[in-house]
Amino acid sequence: MNRLLDDNPFKLGIFASNVSHGATATTAEGTLEMTWPNTLEIALAADRAGFEALVPVARWKGFGGPTNFNGSAFETYTWAAGLAAATSHISLFSTSHVLTTHPIVAAKQSATIDHISHGRFALNVVCGWFQDEFDMFGLSLRDHDALYAYATEWLHIVRRLWSEDREWDFDGRFFHMSGGFSQPKPIQQPVPVMNAGASGVGARFAAQHADMAFTGIAAHEEDTGQARIAELRRLAREEFGRELQVWTSCGIVCRPTEREAEEFARYYIVEKGDWEAVASITRGRARYAPRPPQPSEPLRSPGWGSYLIVGTPEQVTDRMLRLSTLGLDGAVLSWVNYAEELAYWNTEVLPLLEQAGLREPFAGGVPVPI
Repeated sequence: MNRLLDDNPFKLGIFASNVSHGATATTAEGTLEMTWPNTLEIALAADRAGFEALVPVARWKGFGGPTNFNGSAFETYTWAAGLAAATSHISLFSTSHVLTTHPIVAAKQSATIDHISHGRFALNVVCGWFQDEFDMFGLSLRDHDALYAYATEWLHIVRRLWSEDREWDFDGRFFHMSGGFSQPKPIQQPVPVMNAGASGVGARFAAQHADMAFTGIAAHEEDTGQARIAELRRLAREEFGRELQVWTSCGIVCRPTEREAEEFARYYIVEKGDWEAVASITRGRARYAPRPPQPSEPLRSPGWGSYLIVGTPEQVTDRMLRLSTLGLDGAVLSWVNYAEELAYWNTEVLPLLEQAGLREPFAGGVPVPI
């Protein structure tokens, strides 16, 4: 069974371990260098610890600045296929821009990974937003609402190719197919799908089509986040007759003492943050706020703007409990130094999450046959 469907009250994933610097734009020491041994080490540590998911970032171009944030990136389908062969329990996501991968190719690649992983694959469907990347493809992202109409057709075709045993034709607004067919089918029926639509149109797409909605939450705006989570669930249930999981992302700084954690957070964010790369990201998202946090402001992690959790293992556990009470089903995690800080998380935080009732102890199991 895909572990995304297990009984853990609060599910955990690793975020952005396929891109240089992970989810954090900083020049601090120990950030993620994109090599296969590094990404494999992280995947195996998460697999052994009982994490549910590995969720990559689909990047084609970096964001400049001193780090050229995410400038080195493994392509997510082949990355997931490689990790599927090396792991035994964890779910492997591919993050797929609908504009850059034809749905016939996406369906075939997804089914292949699902077989390699013995039914542990999941697909994160994204429309894209960084025009500098899509300029390389000669593609435009100008019509936001049309992108989601395109994604609706795209996902409809993928799911039909996953499930239908006869050839079929399709004549839509964006796609025209004659004799559509794909074999083998995925082991899973259906394959889980995630989407992170943030706009009104995007949230509606997630509520109607995704099994997991991914939403951002600011640590100092929890009430707004809680309302957004509740609205996603209401929209899915009342308008589309569906239930869906809701996840977020968390940047973690966990140390033996609160002072150590806070000092490192301020060091990597304020002193070493790559705010040039952040300016590039925010320009791409039609906002411009590259200035690092000031002493009187809440710290926010440069990069992908995850919910920032800073403190001791006990304090981190309390914050994870808080996220659960907001209505979240899970979170993908990132650190500055993935390998070292993931090891500390596994030994010091996971047992506390189990004691708090957020996680069941992971018994592991016999590795799948090769």
